[in-house]
Amino acid sequence: MRTSALRAATLAAAVTVLLPLTACSESGTTDDPDGPPRSPVAANAAEASSSGELASQKLTWKPCPAPSPAQGGGKTPSPLPGGTPWECSFMKVPLDYANPGGETIELALIRARAKNPDKRIGSLIFNFGGPGASGVATLPAFGNDYDKLRAGYDLVSFDPRGVGRSAGVECETDQQLDARYETDVTPDDSAEVNAFVKDIKTFALACKKNSGRELPYVGTINAARDMDLMRQVLGDKKLYYFGISYGTELGGVYANLFPKNVGRSVLDGVVDPTLDSVQSSLGQAKGFQLALDNFAEDCVNRGAACKLPGSTGKEVEQGISGLLTRLEKNPIPGLGTRQLTQSLAITGIAASLYSKETWPLLEQGVDEADGGNGALLLALADSLNGREADGHYDNSMAANTAINCADSKQRFTADQTMAKLPEFQSASPVFGDYLGWGLMACTGWPVAGVWETPDVSAPGAAPILVIGNTGDPATPYKGAKSMADALGKGVGVELTYEGQGHGAYNSGNACVQKVVGDYLLNGKVPAAGTVCK
Repeated sequence: MRTSALRAATLAAAVTVLLPLTACSESGTTDDPDGPPRSPVAANAAEASSSGELASQKLTWKPCPAPSPAQGGGKTPSPLPGGTPWECSFMKVPLDYANPGGETIELALIRARAKNPDKRIGSLIFNFGGPGASGVATLPAFGNDYDKLRAGYDLVSFDPRGVGRSAGVECETDQQLDARYETDVTPDDSAEVNAFVKDIKTFALACKKNSGRELPYVGTINAARDMDLMRQVLGDKKLYYFGISYGTELGGVYANLFPKNVGRSVLDGVVDPTLDSVQSSLGQAKGFQLALDNFAEDCVNRGAACKLPGSTGKEVEQGISGLLTRLEKNPIPGLGTRQLTQSLAITGIAASLYSKETWPLLEQGVDEADGGNGALLLALADSLNGREADGHYDNSMAANTAINCADSKQRFTADQTMAKLPEFQSASPVFGDYLGWGLMACTGWPVAGVWETPDVSAPGAAPILVIGNTGDPATPYKGAKSMADALGKGVGVELTYEGQGHGAYNSGNACVQKVVGDYLLNGKVPAAGTVCK
């Protein structure tokens, strides 16, 4: 059931606080001066800048191999329309930017050349979010969607540090991850709470054991430094950038560190940089609830064509809630010998809400699960958790946790988490507990974080196009205005898309794609407040 397109869509959509076992927290205990080491942060942009021998390195581009297991596996990427091939390379970056002449790691890159070298503007660098999405695997999956932008750019993406082939973070084995994702992530009594906390700490220890060298250096600030080095190595005076989901946060941090280096940049599916982790998680709870409400209303409006029972949207949702309640005590057969548990079912439901195109899978999956067959919902959960049909997991969720916890400053105790649950339950009857318990994801993490909220102010930067989708479940619409305002007057330019799903450009909306194309290819900045329907 798991297709590469669905995998790419759900992985690209997975933002910082989607899954309870990958979300970092805010508000809680302060950093312990005797506790874990803090992730390195640039004292200023001068320290963050990249220069010297690494900036003058020459990349060797070769035909791309098939994605590695850490990138999700699969086949060698197919050429774009017209036969343009994908090419891959590696770029050296400092492990620690405070010691730029010291140890290096390699970042995996992919590109497709511009259609007409004479009209080439530069390289358009993509980050597809997560954090944890392999750009090397994801860009070819969406290559046709972005092909028209090759009129002016080489399309380029990369595996950020800690992801895929770029010194990918390793934590638990495939068997351990299978067990982990089946466990109850919404504990109801002290024994379940203790088991939940033990699982989080066990995972953190496994990450430290297997990737302790990299963990202090995988945060967003270092990824932004890597992009500036990439800009130089690719030969561009300015960074041309397309960031999606978490990629919008990365783009904002880059603009803050390197405002004079910002070229034409698009931020789509925007993470609100002004919210702490509690507020962000609550926003997601409301966003996913809104998406589920919209799905349920659509189901009712289709009448007998909808397979789910209920004459109102509320009744449809009550049926889904009833299924989840039953699964908590009585899992059902899923795929092979694996069962569909409550936790995996919630993950599968969340995965299917990222795009209106996957609503039919949600309907079918819930209908089949009501009949005792959990295969489809389990396949949807696998698509988000990074599990292949052969049982192997990519490293997207390990990287997600590592990057989030290198960024986010504070950690929650179980008591602090439980005190927040009523607010989450009020925000979403279906996803509230699920996202509320996610506040503990960084408990026991071996590296301390660096911020409560990222600084994205970028005075003096060129205009940045910021796109918000009114029906976005993962990055609620108001985050776009917050990002535009935080970037600064004359920098953040907001575009609204009145639609469904996560992000806007990949919805296929002709208006959004025209505005983005005019901006990236022709430098035409739209009027602030432009609306596409």
